[in-house]
Amino acid sequence: MGSIIKKLIIYTALFLLVLEGLVRLFHLHNEMPNRFSDAKGVEKWVPNQSEYSITGNRKQNVGQYRINDFGFNSVHDNYEPKEDAFEIALVGDSFIEGFHEDYTNSLGQQIEKNLSNTKVLEFGYAGYDLADELHLIHAYKDLFEKIDHTFIYIRFTDDLDRDTYKESSRLRLDTPFSRIAKQIKLLVYLKDIGALDPVLQLPGRIKNFISGKKEISLSEEELRKQEKLKNELSLNNFKKLMAEYPIDKEKFTFLLDSSLCTVQFLEYLNHNGYNFLDINTTFSKAKTPTTLIYDQHWSKSGRSLVAKLVLDYLDISATNY
Repeated sequence: MGSIIKKLIIYTALFLLVLEGLVRLFHLHNEMPNRFSDAKGVEKWVPNQSEYSITGNRKQNVGQYRINDFGFNSVHDNYEPKEDAFEIALVGDSFIEGFHEDYTNSLGQQIEKNLSNTKVLEFGYAGYDLADELHLIHAYKDLFEKIDHTFIYIRFTDDLDRDTYKESSRLRLDTPFSRIAKQIKLLVYLKDIGALDPVLQLPGRIKNFISGKKEISLSEEELRKQEKLKNELSLNNFKKLMAEYPIDKEKFTFLLDSSLCTVQFLEYLNHNGYNFLDINTTFSKAKTPTTLIYDQHWSKSGRSLVAKLVLDYLDISATNY
């Protein structure tokens, strides 16, 4: 009996080592950069990292990223604006960060390559919400005052869940144990494809079982009430954030998808003079998929449409500069 168990342990270890080797050989794992908080309390990626972001269980999407000296994914290192050039800033979450595309063909680069004497500075970071974005802008107020125009990407459904900035839990999750776990590429791969979800959810289920807590199914009417309350809270959070972190309405434009917004939110933007570009105006007419089939992020076609939307807007607004 003892020898059988010993052989089972050895063969299991060998099997796992072979799988680890295959994952590394075919680079199936997603290689995410490390995070940190800079001297101004802004969460970013640790500078000077370069690797490949892998999405999907069969490498359905591969994008090379390059974290610059400033802590963001970009071809540019120098973010200091020049008097004789036109600078544009893109601020947002993973949609602006663009790990789903090679950094040389990012949204910012697609815009920049179609304009003369223009530089696009990218401030994209996975997990940013509006509070993070406004905190970044005001922490680097002197820099953004020199930038000619800034686009802030927001998703009404995700980015307005709080009314003030607080340090996120993302950095607290970056523990010595998690850094060691990242070196086991098989573990990274299994987690990314969802194979470890039942194991990761087990502690919560055990806790609910012990406490006697049960999942409650809500009626359609109750779900509608919850959605209405959330939408009202999101609008109020937007108002509070804009009061705490005011922006120059002439130099800042929101980039959003109106299909995710409430009528009340869009009316508030219009009534209070906030400029915004509606991605839905071009996505709704697209003949090819604008998002990845296994992911909500923009596809190559989607990014191209967003770039064109921004370019058309800048062409119309050129007389203001």
